[in-house]
Amino acid sequence: MLALLLISFTLLSLNQPGISLQRRQQMQPFLLTNQCNDKCGSFRIPFPFHLNASCASVSNAFRLSCLNSTTLYLHIGIKSYRVLEFFSDGILVDFPGSSTCRQYNDLNAFDFAGNNYFGISADNVIGLYDCEDSSLCKTGCETNDLPGCDGNSGGSLACCYPLSDHSIWHSGDGFSSFSKFGCRGFSSWVVPRGTNIGKRGVKLEWAIPRNTSEGVCASNADVVNATTVEAGVRCSCQDGFVGDGFANGAGCLKSCIKEGQEAYGEECDSPRHSPRKLVIVASVLAPVFILASLFLFLCILKRPFKSGAFDLDQAHYHSTISFRKACRTRLFSYRELDEATRAFEDGQKLVDGTNGTIHAGVLGDGSHIAVQKVQCENERDLIHVLSIIELLSAVLHRNLARLLGCCIDSGYTLMVVYEYPANGTLEEHLHNSGEQKFGLDWYKRLSMAAETASVLAYLQYEISPPVFHHGLKSSGYIFLDVDFSVKLAGFALLSSSSGDGSNLCNNYESPHIHRNDVYDFGLLLLEIISGSKYSDMPSVALQKIKSGKLEEIVDPSLYYHEQPIFRREQIEIVADIATRCLLFGGDGKIGMIDVARELVHVAKESIDGGSKRGPALEETFSNSSLLQMISMSPDSIHVP
Repeated sequence: MLALLLISFTLLSLNQPGISLQRRQQMQPFLLTNQCNDKCGSFRIPFPFHLNASCASVSNAFRLSCLNSTTLYLHIGIKSYRVLEFFSDGILVDFPGSSTCRQYNDLNAFDFAGNNYFGISADNVIGLYDCEDSSLCKTGCETNDLPGCDGNSGGSLACCYPLSDHSIWHSGDGFSSFSKFGCRGFSSWVVPRGTNIGKRGVKLEWAIPRNTSEGVCASNADVVNATTVEAGVRCSCQDGFVGDGFANGAGCLKSCIKEGQEAYGEECDSPRHSPRKLVIVASVLAPVFILASLFLFLCILKRPFKSGAFDLDQAHYHSTISFRKACRTRLFSYRELDEATRAFEDGQKLVDGTNGTIHAGVLGDGSHIAVQKVQCENERDLIHVLSIIELLSAVLHRNLARLLGCCIDSGYTLMVVYEYPANGTLEEHLHNSGEQKFGLDWYKRLSMAAETASVLAYLQYEISPPVFHHGLKSSGYIFLDVDFSVKLAGFALLSSSSGDGSNLCNNYESPHIHRNDVYDFGLLLLEIISGSKYSDMPSVALQKIKSGKLEEIVDPSLYYHEQPIFRREQIEIVADIATRCLLFGGDGKIGMIDVARELVHVAKESIDGGSKRGPALEETFSNSSLLQMISMSPDSIHVP
């Protein structure tokens, strides 16, 4: 009997339906070849693009031409653009008429701005040359790896501008709009969401006019709006499905995990094995495997059982979830994370807060990671959490911790894996705990406060739908890199509803959450100022400020009385901002964008070496109206 079980297990693993290498390569970017199986050189052309007029599509605007069976061209008007790569929402093209790579091109070299089917994608990052006005240059581009013409890193750009910034360039504008800043030339890269690696060329977003979209989407697909094509839409497969989403294309195939691997379409519904065939084969081969079976049985009895190991049945139960969408880079196994964190022992725990526990770990390749555990109650929760992870993984910001991937444990436990930088957490440095025991001077603390506010404001005001943290009461969620730059992690992927006791993923659905973020940020500012954290901190801090004794709550390691006057003024200003966050953050009278603007202003003055209170800081620590507000009883403060 034991032999039969062993043989059944062996044959089951060998005969499990899987995906051929060729099909996996086709499915890898979720770009299936169109129904005519069009090819040109190494390109497999996805829907709605096509070579032949007889191939069904949604418009002739997506017709391409193949030169010498090797080079693919997109034609818009009288211009031809060499195709470099396809994306699910766009196409990467070279400059028209360009036969060789040029480090910089004339601003009029790419004069296409957009039409009913194509628009310049906001995923492009622009390198600008010899600009007379540098006010358009953005420092955030420094985090991107933008290769030169030789394919190697192009080094640090003198001036770069991500089109996603939208402060200078707007959808529908051409590149010539940069000429008003006196720029003489430019280069372009696309930086796909979820990465920081640029690819030379110009990405064009594609879409179809909304008034022609009726009935074009397949079942299990939704109509989504284009970003840069006015009144344009595309079809997008729902969670749990992959494909182009169009009825005339590949449609939407069911996506699942079977035996720890991705499977698609009918493979998700196919039976795992044929019991009758296995019994017949096993009965023939049983004598051969009896000795081996006994030997393995003894080994299994001696092998310790590891609780919480990845359960294939549970993985199959959750197989309708499209894990690759959320885990853009890597789907970790439970065993990897269990070994990396030493079985999630308490000594590896970084924080145990409202947003879940986070453990530090080291992977087999030496990479340092932080693992956030999120306990969902049902599959609906799990799908919603994965949608938030997908949103976060698409956001690129220098102060956001890089999301490496995720893991589904047995049951509904989800683990989110972040890159864990060299200097640990802010909490460790403020409280001199753990291995990180470096003191933080005021300049570092001010910079960290400004960076944290900036990334929160970016997530709340620049990302759609907005993302809120909902857990800043703990500075353990703020990681610090080698330069003590902030890397924010540990978002509230799942929060509890007091209405019916069920868990709801309302991280960005409820408009009041951002006001709680502002209140929590006020607590964080007090922790940065005082270097400590305790339950009645707001009451004590406001009482001290009310009586003019701020120095009594300032961290002794800052030596408040020995600081120059402008440094003491800065501490007072930050205390003022913290006070307003506590007083007004709960009812929305102050937003994170206001807080970020003021802190960035103060931090800039700190670099300049002085404190000049500008218009953004008219309400300062010494303002009598503010003192009047502080005079309110601490019990009246709104605590979410």
